[in-house]
Amino acid sequence: MTVARTICLGFLILIGIGTTLLLLPFSTATGEWNEFVTALFTATSAVCVTGLIVVDTGTHHSLFGEVVILLLIQLGGLGYMTATTFLLILLGRRFGLREKLAIQKSLDLGGLSNAVQLVKSIIALTLVFELMGALFLYPVFSEDHGEIYGAWLAVFHSISAFNNAGFSLFEDSLSQYATSLPINIVIPFLILVGGLGYQVMMELFAWGRDRLRGKRVHSYFSLNFKISTSTSLFLLVLGTLALFIIEYRNSSLFGNFSLSEKLMVSWFHSVMPRTAGFNSVDYGQFTTTGLLLTIALMFIGANPGGTGGGIKTTTFRIWYSCTKSVLRSREEVLCYQRQIPNSLIMKAVGVVFASGVTVISVTSFIAFSDPDIDFMQVLFEVVSAFATVGLSTGITASLSILGKLAIIVTMYVGRVGVLLLISALLGDPKPRVVTYPEENLLVG
Repeated sequence: MTVARTICLGFLILIGIGTTLLLLPFSTATGEWNEFVTALFTATSAVCVTGLIVVDTGTHHSLFGEVVILLLIQLGGLGYMTATTFLLILLGRRFGLREKLAIQKSLDLGGLSNAVQLVKSIIALTLVFELMGALFLYPVFSEDHGEIYGAWLAVFHSISAFNNAGFSLFEDSLSQYATSLPINIVIPFLILVGGLGYQVMMELFAWGRDRLRGKRVHSYFSLNFKISTSTSLFLLVLGTLALFIIEYRNSSLFGNFSLSEKLMVSWFHSVMPRTAGFNSVDYGQFTTTGLLLTIALMFIGANPGGTGGGIKTTTFRIWYSCTKSVLRSREEVLCYQRQIPNSLIMKAVGVVFASGVTVISVTSFIAFSDPDIDFMQVLFEVVSAFATVGLSTGITASLSILGKLAIIVTMYVGRVGVLLLISALLGDPKPRVVTYPEENLLVG
């Protein structure tokens, strides 16, 4: 039982428990037993913080079912090892090298130092931001749905947003709040903070703490911080402007919105591919160009170490830096005057290649099993599932059983990480005692 297998098995256990609970009559609004594929799909989507659904969450499930889904989202967002570590901390258990290695691999840490302390900080930050989000969302929802149900809506959507899950209790997601300024500020803020990455948040916290204490020590942000924040900001600005320009004349999408409201909607749907599945307009009305742009943003995803999915912004930036180095005839890959290690370059190549193969394979399978569905919609759905986004053009419920099972597997692979899953299947690599000679070949 290697570390990779422990993590992968942990997510499977959570999915199994969630499926069992959602099968019970207590979980449905009608009081009847839930369908197995529906329960499995919903549990996988919640644990993998994806947000794709085959039934409407608010009308199909009872309050018990909604609570189960919310708990699965919280545990899935934190990650199996983080949640387990926190439980062991509460029980007073000491941590050995194996547990610290598992935390390191789960959170993609660079070292083992302060791993347990980082888990405590993650739990504290999660609770603080989710509570703040619920408090800011409460006035909006309580005005339309009453104090008690409004409070539940605020808590549910705050946790769902921070964990980049995208589950909503409204049948049309957040379409009725498309022009609501508080919703367009609070929900994207929670999504961005959750997808920022815990290491980035801890650096920001340390920087702010030093400034409040009056320390004049110059802060040196890590390379991970610089790449994550700058790439995220670039993608947000690019996505907002590109969507605004592409869909500006789309009357079926932006027809009833003013200029400021069009910008607001473009901003909202530039954040969602980061990777949360809320929507304030119908993605089925997007143009082909708009869908392609969203697919690209979903595939890149959020920052490493956060609640989002995708190949991650750092992987994208390494590929960009590699291309720039090749064009400038450099043998080393530089970023912010730092050289990227060859091991990270190889990992980035492996992540993108394995991710691309997964998306192409699943898309081809669903295109074969569901030939009546448009190919662009299938590709959009598969990338959304792999990047644990949860956005859809509306075809999820109409997929065949084979199509739904393929999406379930894709969500799981995207959440645990394709390289981690391969490592779990193959086991730990054995040390190599033979070194082979180099030889050149033609490339490009």
